[in-house]
Amino acid sequence: MIRVLLADDEQLLREGLRVILDLQSDIEVVAEAADGIETLALVDEHHPDVVVMDIQMPRMDGLMVTERLEKTPRPRAKILILTSFDLDEYLFRALKAGASGFLLKDVPRGQLVSAVRTVAAGDELLSPDITRRLVEEFVRRPRVTDEDSPIAGLTERERAVLRLVAEGKSNREVAKLLFLGEATVKTHLGNVFTKCDLRDRAQAVVLAYETGLVTPGDTG
Repeated sequence: MIRVLLADDEQLLREGLRVILDLQSDIEVVAEAADGIETLALVDEHHPDVVVMDIQMPRMDGLMVTERLEKTPRPRAKILILTSFDLDEYLFRALKAGASGFLLKDVPRGQLVSAVRTVAAGDELLSPDITRRLVEEFVRRPRVTDEDSPIAGLTERERAVLRLVAEGKSNREVAKLLFLGEATVKTHLGNVFTKCDLRDRAQAVVLAYETGLVTPGDTG
């Protein structure tokens, strides 16, 4: 059972989300929060698997909550940002803060349910549109120098794995392209996360574009 906490200052929206999610046999809404401070308290109390959270909330916004949860020693709940603000600033801050997914509030209910299941399973929700916007953003940014690059300590194989992951390839696809076993790909990817101090694939994608390891023409 996927345990979900809803965090939004609009009660009507929370009620609607609860109805949609509670209809699923594998999802249970365990709590609702109306602001950021309450969200942190309820995460401690209920230990949800996924927090579906608005960005704009009283007392502490969703981005600050995400950053706070990322820094705590508790088992980390996956964060799915649900917002009406389709702004790149929020998108990039949310991903860097530790969010595993980012959706607008007008998404179809089926997409919301699928997103909850995706992030609960440990996968990141990066839609083609979000990936495109990541590409456009990092093309405009100056590249870090080689000596300062967080990927300087990666082996050639680890860089190859990171490059393919950033292009949107699954572990199975990476294994096929590099003639490796999936377990070996996971090991290499784990090494990348450790060496570059990354939390997950979403941050790996950001890093690959930020360092220039991947360029727009490489995306598949």
